[in-house]
Amino acid sequence: MKFTRLGNSGLKVSRLCLGCMSYGDTTKGWHGDWLLGEEESRPFFRQALEAGINFFDTANQYSGGTSEEMTGKLLRELAKRDEIVVATKAYLPWRNAPNTGGLSRKSLMQAIDDSLLRLGMDYVDLYQIHRWDDATPIEETMEALHDIVKAGKARYIGASSMYAWQFAKAQEVARANGWTRFIAMQNQLNLLYREEEREMLPLCEDEGVGVIPWSPLARGRLARPPGEETVRSKTDGFGKVLYQDGDEQDRAVIAALHELATERGVEMASLALAWQFTKPAMVAPIVGATKPHHIDAAVAALEIELSDEEVERLEAPYRPKWPTGMGTPMSGMDQVSVVGE
Repeated sequence: MKFTRLGNSGLKVSRLCLGCMSYGDTTKGWHGDWLLGEEESRPFFRQALEAGINFFDTANQYSGGTSEEMTGKLLRELAKRDEIVVATKAYLPWRNAPNTGGLSRKSLMQAIDDSLLRLGMDYVDLYQIHRWDDATPIEETMEALHDIVKAGKARYIGASSMYAWQFAKAQEVARANGWTRFIAMQNQLNLLYREEEREMLPLCEDEGVGVIPWSPLARGRLARPPGEETVRSKTDGFGKVLYQDGDEQDRAVIAALHELATERGVEMASLALAWQFTKPAMVAPIVGATKPHHIDAAVAALEIELSDEEVERLEAPYRPKWPTGMGTPMSGMDQVSVVGE
């Protein structure tokens, strides 16, 4: 396994992060058709740790909080706390009531305590805001996050999908007030969605922020030939919002990936992940795993070096898209579109 610092911090993380959204109580997950329970999940945590992965990401909303419970339990069982990096997130509502979501001081203070209780840990290494909250002044959010760090409940803070101007504003508010700044950006980036290359990636590179993208394989679409389906692809409503399976340009990208992977004799997933490491500020793509070969393919990506010509072949079919996955308001389709990274 290869390791690097997360942004300009001293925190050392593996070049791959295990996303834990797939693990939780199968009766509480909105994506129960492909969710794994505790006994099914344990081998993937063990396999990740044995491969050298020390970075694990979850969120307070995944499977009604049971992803945090399972992640915490299995990591306490299998790993030493000081050797692993645990990340979680807050923003989405945990109940349909006032103050049970968003990024207000009240909500964040409750959310971090609830997450630590579910994880069975005294602190998280990386505490992330899951989205931007238009209803709360960013000054209130950044001061609350700073106080959470100073209270020892989180070591560092990060953010997830938002517009670059919003991220820049949050960073400047923190800088101007001497508060803790974000060291990580968890955004949507893959061969089928490259809009973050316009502003967010250059901003992160300039600011010394580490990029840890979600959905690096486009909900599995970059891991299999065009037309091939899985249980998840058939039942993943969020994936159908983000990616249109009939989109000709997407199919052209997947075809180019399949062709190059065949030529090189590697898995499509490995090649798609190797492409991630050609991007500025890239630290660790967040990979999900529900089959053993998922982790094997991810680890194999670390040994693949792409030439400029190969990168051009993979990128050539892409066409610009309307930004997706931001989902600021916590209602309607916008809420749906941020639930399932």
